[in-house]
Amino acid sequence: LAALIRRKTGIDFGNIVDLKPIARGRSGRLYKMQIKGTVCSVILGKELTIRDALSESHLYSSAFIVEKGPLSDGVPSTFTLIGAGWGHGVGMCQIGAAVMGTEGFTCDQILLHYYKGAQITKLY
Repeated sequence: LAALIRRKTGIDFGNIVDLKPIARGRSGRLYKMQIKGTVCSVILGKELTIRDALSESHLYSSAFIVEKGPLSDGVPSTFTLIGAGWGHGVGMCQIGAAVMGTEGFTCDQILLHYYKGAQITKLY
């Protein structure tokens, strides 16, 4: 985890000792998170930055909680992110819509999945 975060952020935290949620939006997604290391501590202040820093490609969402594993010399042996959603929580998630498309859902089905109660009508 320390190597991944160092590569993604360019910051050497040392060993990671905590991933602490600081602020969440109304949707429950993190938009501020503190990464505490044995060398330094930094608050990441954007939802996409958080998602990028904690994954090789990207996390599907910043709607997650963090569970720390047992400590070894004051450093957690593992971090488990328990997710609760996809995307940014505002409207349609492009990644989720793309996956639905590859799984055979129609355009209308995808739109109605993201915009509950909407009606699709022809205007011309």
